[in-house]
Amino acid sequence: MAGSLTPIRRVITGNDERGHSKVVWDGPAPNTHEASMGSGRGHTDLWVYNESPLPLSGDDDGNLKYVFSGPPEGGHFRVVHARERPADYDPAKDKDLVPAHAAKERPGSRGVWDRGGNSAFSSSMHKTETVDYGIVLAGERELILDDCELVMKPGDVVIQVGAWHQWRMPKGAMMAFDMIGARFVDGPAGLAQGRDAPMRATPTLPAGVKPTRRIVTIDREPGKSSLVSDGPAPDVRTDPARPGYACARLWVTDSTPAKIVFETLHLPHTLEPPARGSVCRVVTFPPDDSWKGKVGTAEVQAHFRALGSPAASTYSPLAPHPYMQRTRTLDFCIVLEGEIALVLDTQEVALKAGDIVIQRGTNHAWSNRSTRPAVVAISAHDGQV
Repeated sequence: MAGSLTPIRRVITGNDERGHSKVVWDGPAPNTHEASMGSGRGHTDLWVYNESPLPLSGDDDGNLKYVFSGPPEGGHFRVVHARERPADYDPAKDKDLVPAHAAKERPGSRGVWDRGGNSAFSSSMHKTETVDYGIVLAGERELILDDCELVMKPGDVVIQVGAWHQWRMPKGAMMAFDMIGARFVDGPAGLAQGRDAPMRATPTLPAGVKPTRRIVTIDREPGKSSLVSDGPAPDVRTDPARPGYACARLWVTDSTPAKIVFETLHLPHTLEPPARGSVCRVVTFPPDDSWKGKVGTAEVQAHFRALGSPAASTYSPLAPHPYMQRTRTLDFCIVLEGEIALVLDTQEVALKAGDIVIQRGTNHAWSNRSTRPAVVAISAHDGQV
């Protein structure tokens, strides 16, 4: 890729010797790859996990090596960068152009199958033995399935459940992917298992909250991907004490390797994922000034009960924020819109759209000191000390 990749600010949390949460890293994610997917596309590694539950302490796992599909008992979190296709682009001179071909396993990469069709501004049609949470951060991406094509914009989320798919990026884009190891019970076909009906409810959202678009894809028959659902996230919890707060749950995995299924939102709604699992959600935080001074023990307890995780609250009148919480999870957090502060026991970190936090089981809260809503996407994984 010509020129440097857009730097990704990455904040990593940890604990001091007294067990108090703090920042252990704050700066540009160092593991960048300028042209890892061709001359028009590169990526930035943010975290690699080789096991589940994920370790909540230790080294910077954004520097570990991995293969594209990731380890079968883990996965990886990264941002893919694609530059805009120039007006004078000539396919005849594209060194990355590969014609479409019959499906074959990609050499040197576990659990990846390829049908070609790639160029400097398009991925191949491919399939990985993973469940992916894909979130557009900037620009546009065109998602091509065997039965339809969709345009994704900032804030849109796709849950790729082991499906064949292709990406086109004519306008340039940045997109985050949490790729979780999965299990195809029928070999390379990787077909949908079970008959769980997709949830398609359209919740009533608080004023000022935008719906989160959730796309789910899967393979219903060999060699053919299909769209399962495309619409607003159907499972949303609110907080009466904080008008304008909304927590939209998008997907849950309840094992690693993950299962290839049509829907998972029938699983219990909790902040913590199931054992060896994950949960993906998008949270809208209203300005603190809209509720400050009106929230106490009862309101906070009611909120965490509504989210299915009453024990997550670490509320104290002396705490730096009423909604302080701690879960035994490793969370990948992406600020999608607005400005927000990450409140820890010993310090605060001001964040803006595009910043990413790796939250390693630490006590924290999110505080919006601005006058506009802030939106944060969170992929939480079961953790171990």
